Amino acid sequence: MSRIGKKPVAIPSGVEAKIEGDTLTVKGPKGTLSMGLTDLIEYKLEDGEISVKPANDTRAARNHWGMQRTLVSNLVEGVTDGFTKILDIKGVGYRANAQGKNLKLQLGYSHDVDLAVPEGLEVKTPDQTTIEISGIDKQAVGQFAAEVRRWRKPEPYKGKGIAYRGEYIFRKEGKKK
Repeated sequence: MSRIGKKPVAIPSGVEAKIEGDTLTVKGPKGTLSMGLTDLIEYKLEDGEISVKPANDTRAARNHWGMQRTLVSNLVEGVTDGFTKILDIKGVGYRANAQGKNLKLQLGYSHDVDLAVPEGLEVKTPDQTTIEISGIDKQAVGQFAAEVRRWRKPEPYKGKGIAYRGEYIFRKEGKKK
């Protein structure tokens, strides 16, 4: 039994949810998100809550149960609060600058890295060494943050590179003399 799957997802005031065919659509103050529904799971919209239960007693249905409930929860949270990932840049001469729908990174390469910001995401650079990526779709925010980080992952010797805020970088010792 899934402990996460048992809990229904509460729908806060100002948020509308509809189940039409095999699509769940959630509309809130920040926007609208939709998700395709699987046949292995039974979704019910009642009393301001969305409950998720396995449609049958197969192993596959039980395996999908908790994940589908979490995806529904992410839709509701996204349209009410949104999601944010913060990246910190460490290294001499490394900097970032958000210019409209582009993010310009200077990461020690012979060229600047220009990244187009996907539709539905907002990128801010409060200072040259901080990047804030926000949006209503958790998957899109995390994917773009991973693409930015991929250009210069933190290295284990000095810790230089792009890291998530709060991420622990395992540092190696230097040579002993």
